Amino acid sequence: MSPVGTSPTPAPSPRTGGKGGHPRGATWPTPFPGTPSLDLRVPAATVVALAALGAVPLLVRREDVLNLGVVFLLSVALAQSWNVVAGLAGQVNLGHAAFFGLGALVTRTLWVGGTPIVPAMAAGAAVATAAGVGLGLVAFRLRGAYFAIGTLALAEILRLTVGNTLSEISTLPAATIAGYRLTARYYAALGLALGSVLVVTALVGSRLGLGMQAVREDEAAAEASGVGALRVKLQAVAVSTGLAGLAGGLFGYYHVSYYPQHAFSPTWTFDALLITFIGGVGTVHGPVLGAAFYVVVKEYLAVRWADFHLLIFGILFIAIVLLLPGGIVEAAGRLRRLATGPR
Repeated sequence: MSPVGTSPTPAPSPRTGGKGGHPRGATWPTPFPGTPSLDLRVPAATVVALAALGAVPLLVRREDVLNLGVVFLLSVALAQSWNVVAGLAGQVNLGHAAFFGLGALVTRTLWVGGTPIVPAMAAGAAVATAAGVGLGLVAFRLRGAYFAIGTLALAEILRLTVGNTLSEISTLPAATIAGYRLTARYYAALGLALGSVLVVTALVGSRLGLGMQAVREDEAAAEASGVGALRVKLQAVAVSTGLAGLAGGLFGYYHVSYYPQHAFSPTWTFDALLITFIGGVGTVHGPVLGAAFYVVVKEYLAVRWADFHLLIFGILFIAIVLLLPGGIVEAAGRLRRLATGPR
């Protein structure tokens, strides 16, 4: 059973265990049984829906609405970046915040120093990618839960290092603050969200994407079929951390002031994880749907039940994972099958 929006993946080997990232006998969460090949209508509809959000600043002048839009679009980009390495390649990275933080730190430093924002974000993405590949060369020696815990530990080391060396708040110069425009940040976030969706769409239908899915299902079987597992995983990490670095760069561009350590918080990793699983892990449009649900519901709960919103949201997330392992994508598939009836 392969995720919607992807091509068929090799069936898991009858052997128990193997060298992949899954525990023995476990299966990676997949959305509802759908078309076995890439259905371009779903990614196209997602791109069109996101592109339509470009009209929001023209129709809405409220700053709070635009702020919420930036948070949503940033969440889409961050979740898509995590979805590449975890959803497609099956490598659960719990240190994703490290690359988000590196992108934010490098971008912010260069931009405040006078570098235009686009080259600054590109540099941040390059540093994040280099760090991700370097980490992958070491961390991919670990398997399963050990890999996840190892990446989390390395990210925490980086967070503490940045917190101890850059403990002061980062504030933009007065001249930059005077020219601050939220609309510019909104369109930058929209461009990054669209770009991330297009990258993942192109990836899942490519030779590399098929290799990632083969490694996800059974690493040993993939290698026996001629797929270089380490090479594929490193390429997945490169794409994933590059997108995470761009998302971090957008975060540094968006905020007037923040603590550099905050961008390295594990919150960013678990936000990406939650959004992806809520929407549909391993799918193109799952992170977009998950980000919409996550941002809107979390904002509503924070306003309505400020003292209990995290508890309520946690219970809601557990219910979704238990009842709908494929997330919103699976729920939509079930509703579609109920509407169309058995074939």
